[in-house]
Amino acid sequence: MSNFTTFDEIFAIMEVSFPPSEIRTYEDQRALLALPQYRLLTEQDADGRTIAFLAAWEFAAFRFVEHIAVDPQIRGGGLGRKLMTRYIGQSPKPVLLEVEPPVGELEQRRVGFYERLGFHLNSYDYVQPPLRKGQADLPLQIMTYPGPLTAEDFRSFRAVLYTEVYKVIPR
Repeated sequence: MSNFTTFDEIFAIMEVSFPPSEIRTYEDQRALLALPQYRLLTEQDADGRTIAFLAAWEFAAFRFVEHIAVDPQIRGGGLGRKLMTRYIGQSPKPVLLEVEPPVGELEQRRVGFYERLGFHLNSYDYVQPPLRKGQADLPLQIMTYPGPLTAEDFRSFRAVLYTEVYKVIPR
């Protein structure tokens, strides 16, 4: 199977799993494949079709899981847990990810999923800069593995995310 086909399958899962404010356009997302710090892990079914993926950025001081998703038709079977466990198990560095504040039931379940994997919800103010032109900042929170961040580490890691992932000047 070609990388182009695999990327199309990944992007299709991405589009049904995340709101437009949390994903790039097809072209912008595909362009990330050329970056050495961007990495994709996938799971395929018996026919070789991509059914789950984890997209991450690997930096000198930490790793950042930008997206993890499973084909909606087979969610709940442990594939997301398997991908994340494999990824954090091979990371000698802290792992960060963004979540929506746990105000509703769905958001609370998502935070609980990551907490069961050993992640910690940090209380620092954080916004995801827009991934597409014309979008607003998205208030989120940072979760980290294996432990919570100090304020200094949070500021440092946020600066890397803003400059490397979102291509904005740190605030």
